[in-house]
Amino acid sequence: MKLYLAIPIVLMALLLTASGAAAVTRGWILPMNRRHVRSPRLYGCGQLVAAFALCWQAVFGLMISGADGRPWGTLTGGVLLMVGLILMMAGQFRGSRQGNGTP
Repeated sequence: MKLYLAIPIVLMALLLTASGAAAVTRGWILPMNRRHVRSPRLYGCGQLVAAFALCWQAVFGLMISGADGRPWGTLTGGVLLMVGLILMMAGQFRGSRQGNGTP
């Protein structure tokens, strides 16, 4: 396993998971994204899917050495990452602004 790839991927997935869980449960978005996000819950779901996809790709791309499952696992992780990004974009365009009105 290549630790110089696995450690940043896992850290990024943990940060996305924390941010996504905060957006889904409390509607809280990072301050730099608050102006752009219209539906925090949908945006948070996209972050959670993207974090799961990063972990999926780390498992199949870095840890599993079987020749049969590795390409399909990383391809599935790529598709999940695209679904997460699409959900995050939909959270920016869909719905009305929620919260107390602070930018």
